[in-house]
Amino acid sequence: MMRDVLTVSATAQARLIRDGEISAKELIEAHIERIAEINPCLNAVVEVLEKSAREAAGRVDRQRARGEVLPALAGVPFSIKDSIEVEGTVCSAGTLGLQNAPPSTEDATLVRRLREAGAIPLARTNLPDLLFAFESDNLIRGRTNNPYDFSRTSGGSSGGEAAVIAACGSPFGLGSDAAGSVRLPAHFCGIASIKPTSGRLPRTGHVPPAGSWIETLWQIGPMARRVEDLSAVMPLLAQPDGRDHTVIPVCNRDPAAVQLEHLRIAFFTDNGIVPADPETVAMVQNAARALSAEVRLVEERRPPCIEESFDHEMRLIGPDGGDALRAYLAAIGSTRTHPLLEGWLRKLEPYRTTLAGFAEYWSALDRFRAGMLEFLQHHDAILSPACAHAALPHGASIKDETFRGFSYTMTYNVTGWPAAVVRCGQTADRLPIAVQIAARPWREDVALCIAARLESLFGGWQPSTLP
Repeated sequence: MMRDVLTVSATAQARLIRDGEISAKELIEAHIERIAEINPCLNAVVEVLEKSAREAAGRVDRQRARGEVLPALAGVPFSIKDSIEVEGTVCSAGTLGLQNAPPSTEDATLVRRLREAGAIPLARTNLPDLLFAFESDNLIRGRTNNPYDFSRTSGGSSGGEAAVIAACGSPFGLGSDAAGSVRLPAHFCGIASIKPTSGRLPRTGHVPPAGSWIETLWQIGPMARRVEDLSAVMPLLAQPDGRDHTVIPVCNRDPAAVQLEHLRIAFFTDNGIVPADPETVAMVQNAARALSAEVRLVEERRPPCIEESFDHEMRLIGPDGGDALRAYLAAIGSTRTHPLLEGWLRKLEPYRTTLAGFAEYWSALDRFRAGMLEFLQHHDAILSPACAHAALPHGASIKDETFRGFSYTMTYNVTGWPAAVVRCGQTADRLPIAVQIAARPWREDVALCIAARLESLFGGWQPSTLP
């Protein structure tokens, strides 16, 4: 029975605890056992918080025994990318300079909010060196494997999260995304995720912290096997904390209230940078075709300036050629860095510019964002590939012939729009393929509504061949 429970959503697990069908202790123990089974072959989890998780589960079970009303996620475990602080643990961000850092003295804001909703931190998950790679591999912990093919990467930078969730070691978790880092791993591992609107969720307690021009690109985002969990978690997380000054108190809307039949949807399969492979193209076309009978409009149309996405992303990260990243690494004592991070830094060199050049970068970025927003005067959402490829072999992400294929997610870091992904099928080799759904700023509800419908139509997450 508990093996079956591991496959259901976090919200379903919470219901089972509230109804007394399972105890929180049983659920935590089942997840601990599952991690022990899968982690030797996946290397997704860097630390299991067994003692504190068992204690928290005991408190939930005692609350229920006393007849107390349990919070929404009481007793449900969750996992956390090793760049998000959990009280009493070392947050290494996968880089050598932080390997022996002092334990965090408090939870990141979003971890604390999930605790307040009754959820239990259970595992910290693997990532690339300082988060900079589309694969999760670092000099401390090594690489994370894809649950559907161990010879391939689970993606990055939230690749440990995606792998452990896909393999049922955790029902949901927290990642972070500056170029696709929650969406790309979710695509590679066949789960669901959302990058919220920039400024939606507090980033307090993230390593490295927000700051400089890069902060316009990234958000922390939830990841789960099922879209219903993303919809359940977002209202728990989406409010200012008084510490991250970029967070804007905009109402978080309910995806269940979206009227699907009124939506106007555009879709494209080639962003003008790298064409998606044929199986990915077919999947996006299938998703658009399936929705066409249920919404007001579906048309194949690409925003006219979207082919600029890759260069805008790289300019924002590297107008100094990566010097700020190198200085941060030096300051924290990372005297050696992983080859994938070094590859990223080399790719930033062509974008090195002067102060006048940076001003022009910023002007071009404003024109791009305005042009993209103009496109949404006629559409409520945009479907596209999450990446040009399915999960890549280890080490292939940094190659020139594949690297630009990650530009499909970069687009919505540059605009700051919300974008979700959900599995809609698989390749002939049984690798997951997701479709990406982007929506207007602050309309996570629209993206999640469409993602939930696609999940219903195409099945969403499916178990891997792991035992």
